[in-house]
Amino acid sequence: MRVKYSYLEEQFTDYRTIFDRIAEVVRTGDFTLGSAVSRFEEEFAAKLGARFGIGVNSGTDALVLSLKAIGAGPGDEVITAANTFIATAGAIAATGARPVYCDVTDEFVIYPDMIASLITPKTRALVPVHYAGVPADMDRIMAIAEEHRLPVVEDACQAFLAEYKGKCCGTFGITGAFSLHPLKNLNVWGDAGIIVTDDENMADVLRRLRNHGLRNRDEVDFFGFNSRLDSVQAVVGSHLIETSDWITQTRIKWASRMDDALGQMDGDIMVPARRPHKRYVHHLYMVVARDRDELLEFLIENGVDAKIHYPIPLHLQRCSAHLGYQQGDFPITEQQAHSIITFPVHQHLDEEQIDYMIECVRRFYDR
Repeated sequence: MRVKYSYLEEQFTDYRTIFDRIAEVVRTGDFTLGSAVSRFEEEFAAKLGARFGIGVNSGTDALVLSLKAIGAGPGDEVITAANTFIATAGAIAATGARPVYCDVTDEFVIYPDMIASLITPKTRALVPVHYAGVPADMDRIMAIAEEHRLPVVEDACQAFLAEYKGKCCGTFGITGAFSLHPLKNLNVWGDAGIIVTDDENMADVLRRLRNHGLRNRDEVDFFGFNSRLDSVQAVVGSHLIETSDWITQTRIKWASRMDDALGQMDGDIMVPARRPHKRYVHHLYMVVARDRDELLEFLIENGVDAKIHYPIPLHLQRCSAHLGYQQGDFPITEQQAHSIITFPVHQHLDEEQIDYMIECVRRFYDR
């Protein structure tokens, strides 16, 4: 049996319906920041319970523009998780600020108790990451931010519709950044991103930042960027957001089935704690596995597209060499990098495929 990690072939089988909507964009010539973009921004913000949505051309730019909007730049430091995807740290570096890494918890999200020890007079912002669709501990993070008068920019790129105590991830800080990359839970046909905020002034600044700093056709307030959400991608986003509850609930269902089965393999598999006040959306379904690399090889040989996210932590990557980190600086992050494995739990799998994955894991450890 084959259990695919990618679901793109199945995700857009109704592409002709989307083509019909795109045809309307072509007929009207409404290609740049037009009605399709405004409509999707409103739909996305409303889904999260946020006031404003600002479409940009990637989740990375959602972070970069958010950080630029709060004034992050050369000489500043921005604290984020050591285990995240490179885009988080890359966005900080793109502003000229210095990424400052923080270790993580057994849930794979930033460790709040360590954050305060990393704050210096140079700290400009906190960027918690709702990594893998796991909500970070926002009560404690926001309390630290308030105490030190620091803005919070949430990296919710992997956490569409994840919740912390009933509130959507991405709506706690001054901004929340989301990715619509083809392999995200809510995805489009290329790179795209969106920022949400409840702050009207921040929304206004971000709209200008994404469009060259233009106030109108003839007046430029500041040097900005060309980071507009494409109208065609907005059409795809509007189409798919209609099914986003089904996507989310299906991922939760399959992850719960995996939790129940793998949680019984004590000593071989460690399923992370699932807190009742958090809604996990399982962009990545990750567990800690004994003999991880051998398990991965066995699964692939048996048709299961398991993955590793990520074998080399950020602080040990060549791009971070100038930051001065060493092996052993973030022991939890490093241990997880050697033992985490990711299973597909996407919405286009079925019960038989989920059970087959579970059986493959059992067979490996029974050998």
